Amino acid sequence: MVSDTYEGFPGAVAVSRLSVYDWPTVDGHPGGGTPHLHLACTEGYVVTSGRGSVQTLTTSGYREDPLAAGSVVWFTPGTIHRLVNEDALRITVVMQNGGLPEAGDAVLTLPPGLLTDPATYAEAVRIPAGGTEEERAEAARRRRDLATHRFLALREAGAQGDPAPLAAFQRAAAALVRPQLDAWQERLRNGAEAATRASGTQLAALREGNAEHLSRARVTASGPTARGRFGMCGRLDVYTDA
Repeated sequence: MVSDTYEGFPGAVAVSRLSVYDWPTVDGHPGGGTPHLHLACTEGYVVTSGRGSVQTLTTSGYREDPLAAGSVVWFTPGTIHRLVNEDALRITVVMQNGGLPEAGDAVLTLPPGLLTDPATYAEAVRIPAGGTEEERAEAARRRRDLATHRFLALREAGAQGDPAPLAAFQRAAAALVRPQLDAWQERLRNGAEAATRASGTQLAALREGNAEHLSRARVTASGPTARGRFGMCGRLDVYTDA
């Protein structure tokens, strides 16, 4: 029987609060995140404070969108994106298919030699669970700078009319996540597909004059389950329950 209620966060999306890294970047910005793309998730930014921009690279070319409090921008899978922090940039991130990004739906723009297989890639992006705060920060900064160099090279190749490097990166990213696709399918089935099925069941009931699902209404409140986690683009407050 299809449930007429989905109790997860609306639309099965995930939300987090992001403070973009303020470490100076290799190309002279006051701060910035790690360039990467998502394979199966659209991502949205709702800027709450500060100032900066999001740089994006697709097969259609490069663009840069300014960000300030009140800005909203989103982009579909395959968009390489990089946040630039000019002044204390803070963002609420909304991510399609909650759970998939945490399950590996993101690939950093690392050099080709680090994208050859899942184990090599995992070691390259690993933030040590132990050690000091400074050691974890150094690992996050090191992988960010490495990915930024490749991003800049991909951007330059595109500007010169050479699409081959970007296409090669896209193929490598797709190959890296292939072993995870069965698990992703299950997350989708229990998340976004379940939410859609529940809405369809509710509409069908209402069409028949049946409002029984309204009697089962409930409220869920949640706070961050992790604060200040080293993410790809900055320090994250994570809402796992969402």
